[in-house]
Amino acid sequence: MKGSGDGRTEAAGGPARHVPVLLAEVCEALSAGRGGLYVDGTFGAGGYTRGILASHAGTSVIGIDRDPSAIRRGDMLVRQARGRVTLVEGRFGNLDELVSEWAPVDGVVLDIGVSSMQIDEAERGFSFRFDGPLDMRMEQAGRSAADLVNEATEAELADIIFHYGEERRSRAIARAIIEARRKSPLTTTKQLADLVAAHVWAEPGGAHPATRVFQALRIAVNDELGELVRALHAAEKVLKPGGRLAVVTFHSLEDRIVKQFFTARTGRTPTGSRHLPMMAVPEATFVAPAKGPIVPTDKEVAANPRARSAKLRYAVRSEVAPLPPLDSLDILAGLPDRSRSRGERR
Repeated sequence: MKGSGDGRTEAAGGPARHVPVLLAEVCEALSAGRGGLYVDGTFGAGGYTRGILASHAGTSVIGIDRDPSAIRRGDMLVRQARGRVTLVEGRFGNLDELVSEWAPVDGVVLDIGVSSMQIDEAERGFSFRFDGPLDMRMEQAGRSAADLVNEATEAELADIIFHYGEERRSRAIARAIIEARRKSPLTTTKQLADLVAAHVWAEPGGAHPATRVFQALRIAVNDELGELVRALHAAEKVLKPGGRLAVVTFHSLEDRIVKQFFTARTGRTPTGSRHLPMMAVPEATFVAPAKGPIVPTDKEVAANPRARSAKLRYAVRSEVAPLPPLDSLDILAGLPDRSRSRGERR
């Protein structure tokens, strides 16, 4: 979850508390102590923004959030910061357009997922911890989770649940949803959670059986992976040479996208083999100072269990001009060809 992490095992139903994950590591990755202008692409409750501001008196932040509630809640921080914080409502996938009048910037941080505040509000429908409308829309507009659950085909639901939730019982759950909605629409979080719990075995002491399903629907409703792909390319456009991009993920699908983006943009794309001709490698638009992701310490995980699946990857912008978007990332962000995964679900 934004600023708090969700661990993906408690994301939809566990207690929510705003604790910025890997805060010190993010500020160090951004080199926020040098001062400058930074973009917090997932403002949420402002956890990273506050950390960046505290790093240097000459630092300022542009906070972006697609949730109008987050923008309203941030008004107090704007006043307290006295000109050092500017909030912009919009999707971080469009951050190059949203910050164009301030670009280039010294750093961009992205914290992927849902915020603890959204989880806490029953009326938002992100959590089965509370019984509320099956909504899950970050922007509070557009197609809701209830629309998706009650209108999508069985095959579409199975694909969403399997790919975005990595739920092996996706087919059984999709069939159950179809059967249930024939009698009456599924409109509340409790209805859906109870339905899933009846078809997924719960491990003793483990996550609620509906956790993966809620995660999958939320990702689909908000096009979270597509937004991530667009945000990575947008950040490449607005960062100045030496500027830094830091991304915190909580799920393997998210991390895979970030990893492949940095692999391609740092010139580490495979260049061929003895069986294939050498391929031209584009100039590197980023330099990666660290090998592999940065993960929370045992102490942080003990204090904030939701941090346990968090991974931070970062890189430094080079002087090479932005490159065309990577089509391979769009493929990762979308649903796979059903024919390739049909045999894996039951």
